Amino acid sequence: MFPETALRFFKSLYYRDWISAYGEINRLQVRHFCRSQISARKARTVSEPKEKVHIPGLEMVTYGERMHYVPGLSKPVFPQWKRDYKDPQYFRPPPSHEMPLSRETPCYVFNQRTNALEGVRQALWLTKSTAVTGFPPLLLSLTKSPANQIPDQENRVLNAIKHARFWDTTEGRPAKYSKTLLFNLLHLCATLQSSHPLIGRRMFTEKYSLAATWKRGENLFQVRGQNGFIFNSMDPLPRVFGKEQVSDTADHALETFYPISPTVDLQEVYVYKEEVNCTGFRGQHYYPHTHTLYFLEGDDTRFKLPPEQFRAKMIMFLFGNALARAHMLYGVSTWRVLDHPITIQAVGTNGRLFQFIVFQLNTTDLRGDDGIKNQVWMDEDAELYDFAKVRPLFKKKQLKVPAGVAGYKPETFTKFLALYLHGAV
Repeated sequence: MFPETALRFFKSLYYRDWISAYGEINRLQVRHFCRSQISARKARTVSEPKEKVHIPGLEMVTYGERMHYVPGLSKPVFPQWKRDYKDPQYFRPPPSHEMPLSRETPCYVFNQRTNALEGVRQALWLTKSTAVTGFPPLLLSLTKSPANQIPDQENRVLNAIKHARFWDTTEGRPAKYSKTLLFNLLHLCATLQSSHPLIGRRMFTEKYSLAATWKRGENLFQVRGQNGFIFNSMDPLPRVFGKEQVSDTADHALETFYPISPTVDLQEVYVYKEEVNCTGFRGQHYYPHTHTLYFLEGDDTRFKLPPEQFRAKMIMFLFGNALARAHMLYGVSTWRVLDHPITIQAVGTNGRLFQFIVFQLNTTDLRGDDGIKNQVWMDEDAELYDFAKVRPLFKKKQLKVPAGVAGYKPETFTKFLALYLHGAV
C-alpha cells in the first residue's frame, strides 16, 4: 500500500470510529492529528515599519551609484518618477487644498443617498416650504369625467400588477418589481394620447444628472445626483395654489428641530463650484419644463432609505429641479418672488405603496425664514393593493389570503392617472 493511500485510509477509519462513538458532529470540531505543528501555529504579527530619522548635515552612504545591492550600505531613496503624458490608470489627484476649486467655507450637498435625520421636516426647512397633507382636489377632479378614464380600467390595472408580480419572473417572490409595475402603469396612461394630444408633447428620460445651488441663512447648499426617471414637457404645468394661498404663507412659521443642526447628515465638501445649476440637459432643449419625477424605493438593493427619508429625498429633488429652472429663467444671483410659480410633481413607489407630492416654487429668496414660502402637497403611503400571492396563505386550516392580487384599491391609480393628465386636460 502506498503511503498516501494508507494515510487516507487511516484518516477515514478514524473519522468513522469517532462518528459511531459520539454521533454526527461538525467537521470543524474534529481534530486532525496528522497535521504538523507548523501549520497549526498562529499567524505572525506584522511589525509596524520603523520611523526613519533624518539628521541634518549627515548624508547616508548608499549603494545607488553602484547600481546593485551592497551589504552594509543603506538603501537609496530615488525621486518619484513622473510620466510625460497623462495616464488615467495611474492618475493621482493633488491634495484638496491645492485644487483650483478649493474653498475655505464648506458647501453642504444633498445627493440621492442622503439619509436625512429629520426627514420631511428637514427637507421643508432647507427648501423654505410649507406642507399640506392630502391630494390636491383640483387634480383629483380631472379623472371624474369618463373621457379621462381608461376603458376597462380596473381589469387592465390588475393585469399590469399581475405582470409585474407573477408573469415577468420565474422566481416565487421577485426581488424587484417596482420598475416593471411603474412602466406598465405609464403604458396604460399613454393609451389616452389619442383623446388628449398634449400627452404627445412630453419626453421620458432616465439617468439624468441634476445640480442646483442656493443659500439658506449663512450656509451654501447644493442638490446633486441622479434621482430616477423624469417626464419633460414642452408646456409648463399650471399652478396648484392660488395667489391668496401663496400670500398667506408669509404668516406661516417654519418648523425647527433645535438643537439638531439643519446640515446634519448632509455631505460637507470644500471643493466645489459656487454657482452650479444644471437641469441635466444642454443648450436649448425642446422639452425644457419638468412635468413629473418618478422615484423607485428599494431599487438599489445595496442602499435603501426609510419611508420618511425617502419622501424627504423626493421633496429635495423636486425643489432642485424647480430651482434650476428658475435660475435659467431669472438668473442665479437674483432673489425674488416669482410672478409665475414653477410647479413640478413626483411619484414614488416600492411596487405596492405610492407617495404623491406636488411642489410649487413661489420664491427664490431662501436666505431668511420670513416672507413668501414655497408650498408642497403630500399624500403618503397610498396602497395600490394589499397582497399579491403566488400560493394561497392558510393559517389553522383557514384561508387568510387567496392566490393572486387581493385588496385592490382603485383610488390609488386614480391619483396616479390624475398626475399624468395634469397639464393635458
